Amino acid sequence: MYDIIILGAGPAGLTAGLYAGRSKLKTLIIEKNIPGGQIATTAFVDNYPGSIEDATGMGLSDRMYEQAKEYCEFLTTEVTSVELKGKVKKVHTEDGKTLEAKVIIISTGASHRKLEVPGEKEFLNMGVSYCATCDGPFYSGLDIFVVGGGDSALEEAIYLTKFGKSVTIIHRRDEFRASQLVVDKAKANEKIKFELDSVVTEIKGDKETSSLIVENVKTGEKKELKSDDNSPIGVFIFVGYIPQTEMFKDQVEMNYGYIVTDSDMKTNIEGVFAIGDNREKSVRQMVNAAGDGCIAAVIANRYLEGQVW
Repeated sequence: MYDIIILGAGPAGLTAGLYAGRSKLKTLIIEKNIPGGQIATTAFVDNYPGSIEDATGMGLSDRMYEQAKEYCEFLTTEVTSVELKGKVKKVHTEDGKTLEAKVIIISTGASHRKLEVPGEKEFLNMGVSYCATCDGPFYSGLDIFVVGGGDSALEEAIYLTKFGKSVTIIHRRDEFRASQLVVDKAKANEKIKFELDSVVTEIKGDKETSSLIVENVKTGEKKELKSDDNSPIGVFIFVGYIPQTEMFKDQVEMNYGYIVTDSDMKTNIEGVFAIGDNREKSVRQMVNAAGDGCIAAVIANRYLEGQVW
């Protein structure tokens, strides 16, 4: 019997484990892959407070893992199902184990929705990015292409004009899903251009991304987009997230697949918290994922001490 089982070892889960373990709670973190989550696949992390110069995502997640490991247990396996209701929660794993806890903290994260086109995977961190805040400064003075038509895509495109020589928004329709206020702001920005009714079919380059192949969905015409001087380009993809929450369906309250919590990270089920990218929130950054983890662990400790839910 554990006091707390944390599902997922991204920045949110590792922070929760650190705080829970330091509170002398018997804590287990379960992770099916390497600790760090999305941050472990990020080349450089310049926007996390206190990051050392040229900090890598892997290096930072390794340090968070080593710190958390001093205070809680780790188990590398895949969770197949959970039972969240009742005072005792149960976690079933692929190797046939059933683990029990008084508190469950869900930190399974969300993955960026991919275009699934040639070159996207190959040029990740070499021209292809899913985070303007993380990687925008690396493309200062270069041409940047943003794929997507929602609020996130247009807001990030506006942000990227701080760095790029130009920013071209590529969207499959001639109208945007983004709010009109954001659309108007993007259209008023002199640095922003539009490639509408178009989809990306290929991302090309050598050691770095150098061009995109786009196809007009109405005419079928294909063309190549690249910089005028053949310099590298940045490709930022914002076509949504996929929250990793399918396992908790019909157990916790969700909105479009994201777990609904209050400001204390509590779900609608007593003793169950959700933190990080899998919960409903407006900003998904490493720094507020860590904040989620801290809050959940502190409130979970109070809950275990007998304070009311």
